[in-house]
Amino acid sequence: MSAEAEVLDELHRLRARVPLLTGALAASIDGLVLAQDTPGVEAEGVAALTAASLGVSLRMAEVTGRGEFRELLVRGERGYVATYAAGGSAVLTLLAGERVNVGRLHLEGRRSGARIGELVDGALERVDPRETARSPRPATERT
Repeated sequence: MSAEAEVLDELHRLRARVPLLTGALAASIDGLVLAQDTPGVEAEGVAALTAASLGVSLRMAEVTGRGEFRELLVRGERGYVATYAAGGSAVLTLLAGERVNVGRLHLEGRRSGARIGELVDGALERVDPRETARSPRPATERT
């Protein structure tokens, strides 16, 4: 199974584990879709916005001395957008309804982010280990 297929499989399993999760997207830190399960949502636009918010989040954590990026949560009147570090070269963005259990969302999002990070970083290292060494590296939560 390819890394892309394994990441998509992880997104499907994540959506099955978290009630009220309406979408899941893995993207590179520069905003390219790696895999997505986001019915009714333009994945490319979400990936691009994720990259933009990641840049601000990385800088905010750095300027305030809070360490490396781990996660970002946005709450709107109709639900949540949560972004988690996924290794050194990817992020996981989740879309959830307003009644989602946020604790469960974080628990499962962190676990899936770590798994996706392993898959994506491992695939990149097999292609060109020097390329991943030059990438900015948001931290992943170890579970």
